[in-house]
Amino acid sequence: MGDLRKDYVLDKFVIVPMGIGDQHNKFADDKCPYCPGNEAMTEPALLALVAKDGMLQRLSDSEENIIEDWCVRVFQSSNPAVTTASSISYTDKPLYSEPAYGYHQVVVASPEHNQRLSKISVDQWANILLVIQDRLRWLYAQKSVTYVSIYVNSGQIAGTSMIHPHLNIVTFSAIPPTIELEAEASHRYMNENGNCSACSIISVEYSGPRQILDTDSFLAFSPWAPTYSYEFWIYPKRHTTAFSKITQKEISDLALILRATLGGMSKALKDASFNLVFHLSPEKKNSRQIHWHIEIYPQLNTWSGLERGFGVYVNIIRPEKSAEILGSACRKELAELVGIT
Repeated sequence: MGDLRKDYVLDKFVIVPMGIGDQHNKFADDKCPYCPGNEAMTEPALLALVAKDGMLQRLSDSEENIIEDWCVRVFQSSNPAVTTASSISYTDKPLYSEPAYGYHQVVVASPEHNQRLSKISVDQWANILLVIQDRLRWLYAQKSVTYVSIYVNSGQIAGTSMIHPHLNIVTFSAIPPTIELEAEASHRYMNENGNCSACSIISVEYSGPRQILDTDSFLAFSPWAPTYSYEFWIYPKRHTTAFSKITQKEISDLALILRATLGGMSKALKDASFNLVFHLSPEKKNSRQIHWHIEIYPQLNTWSGLERGFGVYVNIIRPEKSAEILGSACRKELAELVGIT
């Protein structure tokens, strides 16, 4: 198990491995461990979603049987950021550290090796979202899980060497600083204004110059002050803090807007690397609640000293122009998906 080290003064945390030197992927040959037929190269499947006779079955590997013909597969990471190993050690301030304890699971999003997340079908995206709901419910039932983070690294610039489409799920025993800050700001806004900050944002951005795409249940838009060029967010229109409790209709609609926006972004930005993160409320009892949403960060530029050293970000494109470019591409993508030419 590695250490979770806290900055001397700031609420900034860094996971540091126990070993010395770089960690390399243990799969040295040309085989992809995420591909069908190579299941023995990973940890056993905690969940394998199998579509059979028009039904979805939730299965798992056993010593006697490895599940085949899956459409989504989940297993423990072979190179985890956090682990549930039993080694426990703490150090005191100012050199504070604690065990990097938690679960790190990989969600393989498609059996197809070269399938981009921006090309995965709407139905398959719905399957992925159902699996995420399943994992959230299971993980929040485990001891010492305070927060479940879900994210995508797509492309080398975004932090992965794996081509096969996948997502990561990593749990923490404390709320991550970014979510903590967002929850505090949302709570303060609610006290001062009497309503949810995100709901106010949605009312401002709906049909405004930064809107990208609008569906029955969700709104995609470029934020007013984006950190990344062409950054965009997807918010549920209905005020809700628990992703695990959204309906099947909302799952289907979210799958549609995800597929349309990622597909449109891929075409507009020529398959640029990107990160996708779920900003969710902790689902155990606490006051740190936020209107859940998804944020997508295309990786097009390198940060300068201003960004890295001072946290002041310079964006090379106005979000209104970004929304115009992405909106045009995403609307075309949506029209093709729903059969409008």
